[in-house]
Amino acid sequence: MQKRKLGKSGLEVSAIGLGCMGLTFGYGPATDKAAAVGLIRAAFEHGVTHFDTAEAYGQINEEMVGEAVAPFRDQVVIATKFGFKDGNSATGLDSRPERIRLVAEQSLKRLKTDRIDLFYQHRVDPSVPMEDVAGTVRDLIQEGKVKYFGMSEAGVEAIRRAHAVQPLSALQSEYSMFTREPELAIIPTLEELGIGFVPFSPLGKGFLTGKIDAATSFADGDVRNNLPRFADEAREANHNLVTLIGEVAKRKNAMPAQVALAWLLAQKPWITPIPGTTKLHRLKENIGGAGVELTAADLKELADVMAKVPVTGERYNAQMMKTVNR
Repeated sequence: MQKRKLGKSGLEVSAIGLGCMGLTFGYGPATDKAAAVGLIRAAFEHGVTHFDTAEAYGQINEEMVGEAVAPFRDQVVIATKFGFKDGNSATGLDSRPERIRLVAEQSLKRLKTDRIDLFYQHRVDPSVPMEDVAGTVRDLIQEGKVKYFGMSEAGVEAIRRAHAVQPLSALQSEYSMFTREPELAIIPTLEELGIGFVPFSPLGKGFLTGKIDAATSFADGDVRNNLPRFADEAREANHNLVTLIGEVAKRKNAMPAQVALAWLLAQKPWITPIPGTTKLHRLKENIGGAGVELTAADLKELADVMAKVPVTGERYNAQMMKTVNR
């Protein structure tokens, strides 16, 4: 798989990475540890060098990643995150400097490594000055415990304030043909500052695979049960978009998910999506997205489709929306 550089920082990763959240968090029951380790190692064998985890996904998630990549640790980039009270996204935010340092030490132990390649603030904490957050990560970088600094779901002002203290290598936020808000102000800002973009949920939380419709049911504990975009009426309306994307995919001899990932890669050379999965065949399908070439005519057709079929429903519920784009 081709590699890409995340902005001007020098950080290089595979064009498509692996988001590991869903192995233990957000989408129902956790994956068996041995199976998760096997999946991560299979991803590496297929060219993936970028693995994304977080304290908030449960300590087992970081442990899975650390165990899986141990045989080839120096050939991969491990990203993890700080920013929630006690590491629990349900208990509120906490980006105090002492908390950031504690999370770094705990993550290093769970990942069984001597450095965190990419350390993200998971969500902007309005109670802690951004200069203090960035300054703490800058100190961790100087101590050799962290290599690169990132933020997740941050707004333009927060990005600029952080970048002025410690240059950011990456922003991780939701972006896909299903969620295009970053195009308004975020992507132009990243381009100006030389910051890479790591889209999470690049397949619209599975919707862009074409495998979800109004009849689909989700397991207990699956976050999609509580998202407006996945309400029955929204799923029915949004399926029209996926049908049209599928027509492009057929002509390219590709799967809809592969077209969705190829579309992201075609937007900017410093965009590297991190689709997640628990299934080997889906992993291979996603990786195949890096090999799909979309022509100017393909991209225009997809742009026309998205203009005609706007997405129905917010991506998050009202409570969750309060923590993004701060």
